[in-house]
Amino acid sequence: MEFFEVINARHSIRAFHPTPIEPEKLEQILQAINRAPSAGNRQAYEVYLVQDAPRKSAFVQAAGGQEYLAQAPLVLVFCAHPALSQVRYAQRGETLYTIQDATIACTFAMLAATALGLSSVWVGACDELAVHEIIQAPEAERPIAMLPIGYAAEEPRLRDRRPQNEIIHRI
Repeated sequence: MEFFEVINARHSIRAFHPTPIEPEKLEQILQAINRAPSAGNRQAYEVYLVQDAPRKSAFVQAAGGQEYLAQAPLVLVFCAHPALSQVRYAQRGETLYTIQDATIACTFAMLAATALGLSSVWVGACDELAVHEIIQAPEAERPIAMLPIGYAAEEPRLRDRRPQNEIIHRI
């Protein structure tokens, strides 16, 4: 897909077929994550690949009943790793840049999935401590977003967007 086709094709999907993601597609998504820009190229994030049913079911509980987390064949959990950014950028790196790095990496994964004919939905509403425990991340890491990925089992619901002239301010 051409870049702007990917942008226009990306929609939040909340129902997935159980079809596994092909290893070559997964590898392309992981490569896209690794190529995501980050503050000072610190890549101050970690990504956890979760495919086992018990953990995915636990995510549903941690995310207030969002069942599609258990449906998707893969859930990527993006965690901020503050120490990697703090070493160069002090507090701003620790509290902001690392979160930005994780979210940019998640966005690259989302767009890569779309380009490969897969679907996803950004999940940020969750019990951070519960997700941390489910993935057994080191204490210093902070879960920022979960990204369930798979083949869509629903048609995307098109939503209105704010008019561009309300978002873009030419000064």
